[in-house]
Amino acid sequence: MNKILQQLGHIKIIPVIALDEAETAVPLGKALLDGGLPCAEITFRTAAAAEAIQKMRAAHPQMLVGAGTVLTVEQAQKAQEAGASFIVTPGFDARVVDWCLARDVPITPGIITPTDINQALAKGLNVLKFFPAEAAGGIKLLNAIAAPYVGVKFIPTGGISEHNLADYLRLPMVHACGGSFMVKKEWLAAGQFDKVRGATAKAVTIVRQIID
Repeated sequence: MNKILQQLGHIKIIPVIALDEAETAVPLGKALLDGGLPCAEITFRTAAAAEAIQKMRAAHPQMLVGAGTVLTVEQAQKAQEAGASFIVTPGFDARVVDWCLARDVPITPGIITPTDINQALAKGLNVLKFFPAEAAGGIKLLNAIAAPYVGVKFIPTGGISEHNLADYLRLPMVHACGGSFMVKKEWLAAGQFDKVRGATAKAVTIVRQIID
């Protein structure tokens, strides 16, 4: 497994973030670090994504900063140029996957069906994003589709909260979980980074209770 993906597996939680203002990335990164979480996935749902990745990486080089919601090769290239450590896609797009593999950029494509998993395995990928986790059927569906795929690890994302985080992390096929519950958009807009720090620390505590 890729070294960066291994690190994400040790961290266990990946905050999924949409930033309207790139400048928010610097204090946000500090709040995440202070809460005990040295990683972030900044989504390409806003025009500020690439600049935000660049700023967070520059201010906090100890963090793993990835790009999420990458839909095109062009976005993947922008993410790499901005310094993204890994790339996440909501679905399986062979063009984006091939581009990343050709450049040794770690990628976790989104899957929701066995067919999606087969496509990923054909590309040599075995760490996949399970999305949208809760809306699609949650733990029950994940248990069902993961059963035939021994050795494949999943990152459930979508509907993950402090209330079900532990339930997902206890599953042996779960590599890590992605979520936005510790980086709520209204907190970021209001500059309430103390709330981000507090929610992050609470999430990290949940992880430690599972792995200790």
